[in-house]
Amino acid sequence: MVVTTRVVKPKSKKAKRALEEREPKAIENTKTAVFIRGVKCSQNVQTCMKDLNTLKKPHGVSYNQKNDVRPFEDASKLEFYGKKLDASLFVFGSTNKKRPDNLVFGRLYDYNLLDMVEVGLDAFTSINEFKTAKVTLGSKPCLLFEGEPFADTTNTEMQRLKSVFIDFFRGAEVTNIRLAGIEHVLQFTAVDKKVFIRSFKIHLKKSGGRIPRIELEEIGPSLDLTLRRTHLASDDLFNTACRQVKNVRGQKKTKNISEDAFGTKLGRVHIDKQEITKIQTRKVRALKESKEEKIEKIEAKKTKADEARKRKIESVFAAGEDED
Repeated sequence: MVVTTRVVKPKSKKAKRALEEREPKAIENTKTAVFIRGVKCSQNVQTCMKDLNTLKKPHGVSYNQKNDVRPFEDASKLEFYGKKLDASLFVFGSTNKKRPDNLVFGRLYDYNLLDMVEVGLDAFTSINEFKTAKVTLGSKPCLLFEGEPFADTTNTEMQRLKSVFIDFFRGAEVTNIRLAGIEHVLQFTAVDKKVFIRSFKIHLKKSGGRIPRIELEEIGPSLDLTLRRTHLASDDLFNTACRQVKNVRGQKKTKNISEDAFGTKLGRVHIDKQEITKIQTRKVRALKESKEEKIEKIEAKKTKADEARKRKIESVFAAGEDED
């Protein structure tokens, strides 16, 4: 028995563009995160997910309805949401007697579960409680990781949690950055199995020099997390998910070649120092020596030779007088 798969072709340009967006790419799009609440979810966790969605905007989708999901038992519903919304990141919030104020950070690969880390929300301060000016929506933050657990390469759980946080908060990839555009810092401090997340706004002050003086102002949210359960991908699957195609990984930069805004290739050629005196110019009549110039040149040579002969004779007589 032969089973054939029916291929549905898009009937409109909008559907075609949507399918092209979902196709594998050498350079990925900015990752989208979906925020899902469980059947029981405390107000503290809901506010926390709302603030995380604010940091993730415009690449965040929030589901406020109750969902009967148990990620560590069955993650099929989370994978369904990821495929439906073309989202590779998710945050699931819930609360129960055994695990109060629970958050699950996870990511998908090819719409299948890759990594999942469960943390407990020990303390939380919302953005609205900080009466300060906020950063621009969608600004790319600076990520700062501190603490021995993040530096210890043998601590697989904390290393994978660090990787999840980088994927979640990194934002869009850029080639150039403006100094005035750096206005947001996210600090992650790890102590044993606890992680403290703080958010700051950067103020560039006058320093009297070329480099400005930097001041940080906390703008929220503030999270104190405790690591609970983890579901980590195997090394083979993780390496497969991190693999890049050859034309991106092995692409070599060509020196002295650039492109302008219109796609025109521009090249810079380096030439050795030219000896202008030895360049053969075109023999035109205007550049030829006249008869008078030739005569002057010959007379100058004769005069120079006579003076040299006279100096030689004088030096010989002077040497003879010294011997006498």
